[in-house]
Amino acid sequence: MENNSQFIADLLYLLSVTGLQDLPKILIYAIPIVLSWFIYRNVKNKKEREAQKQLEQSRAAGYFEPTSLHPVIDRNVCLGCATCVDACPEGNVLGVINEKAQLVNPSHCIGHGACKSACPTDAITLVLGTEKRGVDIPNLQPNFETNVPGVFVAGELGGMGLIRNAVEQGRQAMESITKSVSTTDSRAPYDVVIVGAGPAGFSATLYAHEHNLKYVTIEQETLGGSVAHYPRGKIVMTSPLKLPIIGQVKLGQISKEILMNFWRDAEQKSGIKINTKERMEKVDRTDDGYVITTQKSAYHTKTVLLAIGRRGTPRKLGIPGEESSKVVYRLDDPAQYRNRSVLVVGGGNSALEAALAISEEPNSKVTLSYRGTAFQNANPRNIAAVDEAAKAGKVQILMQSNVKRIGNRDVAVLYQGREFDIPNDNVIVCAGGVLPTAILKDIGIEVETKYGTA
Repeated sequence: MENNSQFIADLLYLLSVTGLQDLPKILIYAIPIVLSWFIYRNVKNKKEREAQKQLEQSRAAGYFEPTSLHPVIDRNVCLGCATCVDACPEGNVLGVINEKAQLVNPSHCIGHGACKSACPTDAITLVLGTEKRGVDIPNLQPNFETNVPGVFVAGELGGMGLIRNAVEQGRQAMESITKSVSTTDSRAPYDVVIVGAGPAGFSATLYAHEHNLKYVTIEQETLGGSVAHYPRGKIVMTSPLKLPIIGQVKLGQISKEILMNFWRDAEQKSGIKINTKERMEKVDRTDDGYVITTQKSAYHTKTVLLAIGRRGTPRKLGIPGEESSKVVYRLDDPAQYRNRSVLVVGGGNSALEAALAISEEPNSKVTLSYRGTAFQNANPRNIAAVDEAAKAGKVQILMQSNVKRIGNRDVAVLYQGREFDIPNDNVIVCAGGVLPTAILKDIGIEVETKYGTA
């Protein structure tokens, strides 16, 4: 409003000092300018109101802590031009309020970095952690080797959440590993064990295969790592990248599904081998390398590349039947649970949101089991939505309950002192994760906690 008033005042002043004989000419030019100005200001004000509303909703829901690499805007340099807002593939992460860009939906940011590239004044810095929430990052040498000789880190664990840069880190780390194994006298049968098959691990595996290294790649879940579990249709990449064997990939801005299809095709055509559903359990140092132990095997290797994500290993229930293929640890696509009886285990936001999403699918039957007396770790909006869904008969809530057994067609749940068998097709366990920090420290890797720093 202040800018509008100033513009009108300037226009009136111009008219006052101009002769009336020139008024028609002035109006010919002034009217389109005035109309354009008011349209521009109205659109800008509308967007600012929307940004303010999103900001208030994020704060009220308790979703105001970024979970990955995210932008920090220097207000002294920011022009408020909204270029960063328009560049963000997520669409609602940034907004312009009071002529300055700021995060309005921080928890939706996954670190694309498109905002930083788009900013004309270099007002954006990509950082990890916040003043309240620190993020542990391993201390790495320029060649991606940790303080523990022979153990390298690339990708998200090392603080690089951008897919393009994680891919490049995976390749560069493998260049360093190739040099390392060429000078070692170790007789370990493997040159490298690559832990993780996300962007960095996938790139590293392609490099190892291309250069005839003796390698094994293990992935606790599926090809793609955490990227494979992003919501359906999510934009995951915004710029081309270069992969070993494959070469330049000019896909531009693409969704999760397109990227995953590309990776699966590349895996098949390149001939690489990735051991999915194989989880690293421990790393033991030997006289001539390391032994990586998984739940399936043990691998004696000269070097190790940790290309794991920051989400950690899903926390298990530790009950009979949990190894069944019908048990998963995050919701990917609610549509796959149509006409299914689904048990969701947990009391946090991910559990409540999974139960709510599935309850909207046709003919789904959702049971939410939580051992606590209240959903203390969930935001009020999700709690209210689940309560409404329960009243409508869409979700059955079992508080202070524990899952005791998972069968082929049912689950056994201890509730109010009695054990019940519930018909069941699928189980989604949302019990959090075991972060990789402990694994790093067990190996002896030094870590630094980042509090909103690059």
